[in-house]
Amino acid sequence: MVYNYDDINPDDYILSKSQVKRDMHALQALGESLIDMNEKQLANIPLSEEMLDAIYIARKLPPKEARRRQIQYIGRLMREGNHEEIKAAVEKMQNRSDQYVHRQHQIERYRDLLIEGDKQIFQTLVTSCPGLDVQHLRQLIRAAQKERDENKPPANARKLFGFIRDQLAAQD
Repeated sequence: MVYNYDDINPDDYILSKSQVKRDMHALQALGESLIDMNEKQLANIPLSEEMLDAIYIARKLPPKEARRRQIQYIGRLMREGNHEEIKAAVEKMQNRSDQYVHRQHQIERYRDLLIEGDKQIFQTLVTSCPGLDVQHLRQLIRAAQKERDENKPPANARKLFGFIRDQLAAQD
């Protein structure tokens, strides 16, 4: 017998038991990440009242069997509800967090290179931030270099970091 695969409707496929379990565990993991979020983060996610109640209950439970069952319940609520919207909101929040961390690391690199005396980074910063107080930047760099040479706590390096962060934020 010859099968014509073009006539097969993808909606007719039945998910395997293993795939259903993988999907269920993924939703439970998503529910667990919701439990770890603070109130401000939860406010940005489209959750039903029933889901919020389940999350608050799970937070109060010790990390034993009862909490595991509550997480399973949260996963079930997600399967019945709008889990795609919840997942998208959590991913968007995670993406913003990743961008923030990347930006902080970039500022740290700039600060460290400026303290080491990298003139190319200095020039890049001056050209990319019009209106930058160059004299103040140079003072902060010298003070941070002096701190480093004298093995003092990095108070001026922190000031330099804050100055660079503020200048780059003004450009966004």
